[in-house]
Amino acid sequence: MTKAELVNTISSKLGTEKNETQQIIEAFMQEIRLSMCNGDNVYLRGFGSFIIKTRAAKTGRNISKNTAIEIPAHNIPAFKPSKSFTEKVKVKVPVKD
Repeated sequence: MTKAELVNTISSKLGTEKNETQQIIEAFMQEIRLSMCNGDNVYLRGFGSFIIKTRAAKTGRNISKNTAIEIPAHNIPAFKPSKSFTEKVKVKVPVKD
Protein backbone atom coordinates (compact mmCIF):
# COMPACT_ATOMS: atom_id res chain seq x y z
CA MET A 1 0.00 0.00 0.00
CA THR A 2 1.33 3.43 -0.92
CA LYS A 3 0.75 6.68 0.94
CA ALA A 4 -1.78 7.77 -1.72
CA GLU A 5 -3.72 4.52 -1.29
CA LEU A 6 -3.64 4.99 2.49
CA VAL A 7 -5.02 8.53 2.12
CA ASN A 8 -7.81 7.28 -0.18
CA THR A 9 -8.76 4.42 2.15
CA ILE A 10 -8.82 6.53 5.32
CA SER A 11 -10.66 9.45 3.72
CA SER A 12 -13.36 7.12 2.37
CA LYS A 13 -13.75 5.35 5.74
CA LEU A 14 -14.01 8.63 7.65
CA GLY A 15 -15.90 10.60 5.00
CA THR A 16 -13.31 13.38 4.97
CA GLU A 17 -11.66 15.25 2.13
CA LYS A 18 -8.53 13.61 0.71
CA ASN A 19 -6.57 16.84 1.16
CA GLU A 20 -7.43 16.99 4.87
CA THR A 21 -6.55 13.33 5.36
CA GLN A 22 -3.24 13.87 3.52
CA GLN A 23 -2.35 16.73 5.89
CA ILE A 24 -3.17 14.60 8.95
CA ILE A 25 -1.03 11.69 7.75
CA GLU A 26 1.85 14.04 6.87
CA ALA A 27 1.63 15.68 10.32
CA PHE A 28 1.61 12.24 12.00
CA MET A 29 4.73 11.13 10.12
CA GLN A 30 6.46 14.47 10.76
CA GLU A 31 5.86 14.17 14.51
CA ILE A 32 7.35 10.68 14.53
CA ARG A 33 10.40 11.93 12.59
CA LEU A 34 10.87 14.94 14.88
CA SER A 35 10.54 12.84 18.01
CA MET A 36 13.08 10.29 16.81
CA CYS A 37 15.49 12.99 15.62
CA ASN A 38 15.34 14.38 19.18
CA GLY A 39 16.36 10.95 20.49
CA ASP A 40 12.92 9.84 21.71
CA ASN A 41 11.20 6.56 20.88
CA VAL A 42 7.52 6.54 19.86
CA TYR A 43 5.25 3.89 21.40
CA LEU A 44 1.84 3.17 19.84
CA ARG A 45 0.10 0.58 22.04
CA GLY A 46 -1.40 -2.27 20.04
CA PHE A 47 0.53 -1.28 16.90
CA GLY A 48 4.24 -1.10 17.65
CA SER A 49 7.20 1.08 18.55
CA PHE A 50 9.39 3.32 16.47
CA ILE A 51 12.75 2.93 18.20
CA ILE A 52 16.31 4.10 17.78
CA LYS A 53 18.85 1.30 17.45
CA THR A 54 22.56 1.84 17.96
CA ARG A 55 24.93 0.09 15.60
CA ALA A 56 28.43 -0.57 16.96
CA ALA A 57 31.56 0.54 15.14
CA LYS A 58 32.94 -2.08 12.77
CA THR A 59 35.49 -2.67 10.08
CA GLY A 60 34.13 -2.88 6.56
CA ARG A 61 35.69 -3.44 3.18
CA ASN A 62 35.79 -1.21 0.12
CA ILE A 63 35.76 -3.92 -2.53
CA SER A 64 36.55 -1.59 -5.45
CA LYS A 65 39.86 -0.53 -3.83
CA ASN A 66 40.31 -3.71 -1.75
CA THR A 67 40.93 -1.72 1.42
CA ALA A 68 39.56 -1.92 4.95
CA ILE A 69 37.48 1.01 6.18
CA GLU A 70 36.29 1.85 9.67
CA ILE A 71 32.53 2.36 9.94
CA PRO A 72 31.80 4.48 13.03
CA ALA A 73 29.04 3.71 15.54
CA HIS A 74 25.72 5.22 14.49
CA ASN A 75 22.01 5.23 15.24
CA ILE A 76 19.27 4.03 12.90
CA PRO A 77 15.47 4.22 13.13
CA ALA A 78 13.63 0.91 13.43
CA PHE A 79 10.09 -0.37 13.87
CA LYS A 80 9.17 -3.14 16.30
CA PRO A 81 5.60 -4.41 15.87
CA SER A 82 3.52 -5.23 18.96
CA LYS A 83 2.86 -8.85 19.88
CA SER A 84 -0.81 -8.61 18.91
CA PHE A 85 0.10 -7.10 15.52
CA THR A 86 2.69 -9.82 14.90
CA GLU A 87 0.23 -12.57 15.83
CA LYS A 88 -2.46 -11.18 13.49
CA VAL A 89 -0.02 -11.16 10.58
CA LYS A 90 1.11 -14.72 11.38
CA VAL A 91 -2.48 -15.97 11.37
CA LYS A 92 -3.98 -13.97 8.49
CA VAL A 93 -1.20 -13.70 5.91
CA PRO A 94 -0.34 -16.93 4.06
CA VAL A 95 3.30 -17.91 3.73
CA LYS A 96 4.68 -17.26 0.24
CA ASP A 97 6.62 -20.07 -1.42
